[in-house]
Amino acid sequence: MSLINYISIIAVPFVIFYIVAYGFFAKIKVFDSFLVGCKEGINTVIKIFPTLVGLFLAISALRNSGILDLLSNILSPILNLFKIPSEILPLMLVRPISGSASTAVALDIMKNCGVDTIIRIYCFYNYGLY
Repeated sequence: MSLINYISIIAVPFVIFYIVAYGFFAKIKVFDSFLVGCKEGINTVIKIFPTLVGLFLAISALRNSGILDLLSNILSPILNLFKIPSEILPLMLVRPISGSASTAVALDIMKNCGVDTIIRIYCFYNYGLY
């Protein structure tokens, strides 16, 4: 276990040193490249920010209005036929729309149902939320 701790402590500084050393030997201006990447990252955030706000608002409105609970109650007999816990229906509906929102829904499910239940196992292994 101490070997893993040692590797994790030196991993990030090693990667930073490697990038700077590679840039030095390849005669690349590392800091200028870093600034260009930061500008592109900020532009990406500005472009996707309205979409993310809209998705989180819609998911929050659905969860707080009780529509997801109503759908869960209506569809629970069908889900029981396939041995799918009805508690994960919100996750099933949100996952195709947004991966980030589905992670938030999965965390909410674990908060309500517990982390050591079959529901958590079903959420994380069937929906790829590790």
